[in-house]
Amino acid sequence: MGFIQSTFSLLIGTGAGIYIAQNYDVPNVKKIMWGLMGKAKELEDSYKKPTDGKNKE
Repeated sequence: MGFIQSTFSLLIGTGAGIYIAQNYDVPNVKKIMWGLMGKAKELEDSYKKPTDGKNKE
């Protein structure tokens, strides 16, 4: 019974995802995440202690 229930849930979720993607303006999550990662990297670099040449990364 668990296999049928999980398969049914997968099919309903897939169908709902396809419907939403076709009928609504869904943002590109991958593009948003790369932008956030770039901002996080800039923030990290701005707070990083300057190295004096002894500590190489």
